[in-house]
Amino acid sequence: MNGQVNDDAAQRRAYWFGFADRQLLAVRPCFSPGHALLRLPGRPAFSGVRSDELEGFARTFLLAALRVAGSGGDDPHGHLDWYRPGLVAGAARWTDEGADAARAAGKVADESWNPVVSRTQALVEAASVAIGLQLTRPWLWDRLDLQEQDTVASWLQGAGTADPWDNNWVLFNAHVAEFLAGVGRDHNPDHITAALDRIEDWSVGGGWYRDGDNGGTGDFFDYYCGWALHLYPLLWCRFAAARAVGGPHPWAADRLPLYRERLSEFLRTYPAFFGGGGEPVFHGRSLTYRFAAAAPLALGALFLEPGDPGGDAESLARAGTLATATLRYFDTPEAFPEGIACLGWQGPYEPMIQNYSGPGSPYWSSKAFLALLLPEGSPFWSTPAETTPARPDETTLIPGPGFLLHRGPDGIAQLANHGSDKHYGPTSDNALYSRFAYSSHTGPLRLPGQGLGSGTDPVPSEAVDNHLAVLDAAGRASWRSRIHRLETCPGTVPGATAASFHRPVWTVTEDEAEQPLTVATGTTARGGYQLRVHRVQLPAGPAGQYDGWSVREGGWAVTPGVHATLWPLTQGTLVQGPHAQGSAAVVVGEMQGTTAFGEARCPTATTSLSAATPLLASVHHLGLEAPGHRPGPFTLTESGGWVRASVRMLPLQDEEGEPFTLGLEFRTPGT
Repeated sequence: MNGQVNDDAAQRRAYWFGFADRQLLAVRPCFSPGHALLRLPGRPAFSGVRSDELEGFARTFLLAALRVAGSGGDDPHGHLDWYRPGLVAGAARWTDEGADAARAAGKVADESWNPVVSRTQALVEAASVAIGLQLTRPWLWDRLDLQEQDTVASWLQGAGTADPWDNNWVLFNAHVAEFLAGVGRDHNPDHITAALDRIEDWSVGGGWYRDGDNGGTGDFFDYYCGWALHLYPLLWCRFAAARAVGGPHPWAADRLPLYRERLSEFLRTYPAFFGGGGEPVFHGRSLTYRFAAAAPLALGALFLEPGDPGGDAESLARAGTLATATLRYFDTPEAFPEGIACLGWQGPYEPMIQNYSGPGSPYWSSKAFLALLLPEGSPFWSTPAETTPARPDETTLIPGPGFLLHRGPDGIAQLANHGSDKHYGPTSDNALYSRFAYSSHTGPLRLPGQGLGSGTDPVPSEAVDNHLAVLDAAGRASWRSRIHRLETCPGTVPGATAASFHRPVWTVTEDEAEQPLTVATGTTARGGYQLRVHRVQLPAGPAGQYDGWSVREGGWAVTPGVHATLWPLTQGTLVQGPHAQGSAAVVVGEMQGTTAFGEARCPTATTSLSAATPLLASVHHLGLEAPGHRPGPFTLTESGGWVRASVRMLPLQDEEGEPFTLGLEFRTPGT
């Protein structure tokens, strides 16, 4: 669906309310008799079916809460009446005698939720339940009788002794504790202060947070920065400032300016993660949450003040236009078969799904509907006075996560990844983090019979697209695991550059830190084109040690309607098809498979590997049409510990356009 939005403010807001209602009404036939368990179709997560059923309840309950709170309690479809009996039945812990008595009274006694204990999915969902109760307190919690309140509070209080995973999960405990504090119930206050202190360790500047650090084994940057690590602290400030029992928490006023400033910094570059039609860049885990990626845009409208960067009316109108386009991009029968969100992207696609996700997981997308808390007069609902699309020669470098973002003239957003690896230790390829580049219109290639390293496939993937694979003499392809940043030299070449190195591994038991071979890579982008330069450092060894080895460069894996071109470069020339120069034979080919976007083809270029050819370069084009430029004169040098490259891009014959230059410079590892 076309993401361009021109409707007026009332129509736009009505669309959001209507979409929320459609989702909530579509899942009702899947509820258990007592409404505590949402039994959606799809394969279960590793936490088990009962956990999935709680997840379905909690995440759609959050959507219902945002919808009703956004209309000031007006609930024409009776959403809260629907969830109320399930809230009590799910929170109840039945004894055998209690179950018998409940059945005799005509109640349902077998719908209780899993208890909230350490590092289980119930802790995640308890936070959604707590936030939903915060938002709807006058219309739901305050109307429960004392026994019902005791039942719900008792279930939530399990979080008081539950240990979270050391990442965004710490904020789940904080929100459960905050709700219980606000209604005068026993809670663990240390969970609030500990969580807010812990996220300070993960702040890296520019409004970015790591999603935990796992003791420094890797770098964890993805959409969780926005839809969790910004969202939960700001919502906590809102709730903690309005505590009805005991007065506001003192940190609510103290921390709010800091969180608001970080959100403003984050939103300054965040729109670059979306294509021209609202399509999010396909990068990172939990992508089945889809338009949850729009939640930070709504968060800005809720919390930024007019004097904050990005808090002015025009910026908020652009944010609202982008968020609405993102919703509409996914509001399709393919993503919502029979009105129910499926595990996938534009449609079902199980290879991209992590093993912790179940049928209810996609409804984490409910967070986008924070926008419904905005009043009718908010600029978020307005059409911007003027559009300000990214120039085709504009790139955005975000040092914190090591991302280089670029939007081409046809609206395709590209992300060059030189920082986020989600690396915990020796493991198989993780295609959602390990690639050199991602985009709003492509996904990682899955070869026939293989997986994507998402946690659900029995056969690991072979890295092909947007990757430089080192092929050993047996033809085994390496993959990229831990990513190490490299220094670049801004200002000496046109455009921004990002660079990193990795140590290739071939098996799930190999520790990358112990591998002697290194691959250093730099990227720059302009006009839908990327220049990538790789420096392959072979360790000293006996003559012939690397006979029969080669490297395979992969381009973009594209589906029909999207075009990808890969030009391998050699010093001063463009490689045209099978070509030989000295000892470096370059063979251009193609590999086929699937992505989350459909059947896909990926161009490749394979070159023999030797100590005499350590520098490799290529130009990659991604667009909705065939490229209008081609590489011309090219230089590639290494001296003084720096790699420098420059290629002149020339208009194709009979094509309009001006020549331009792609250039980069980065420091080699260990210098």
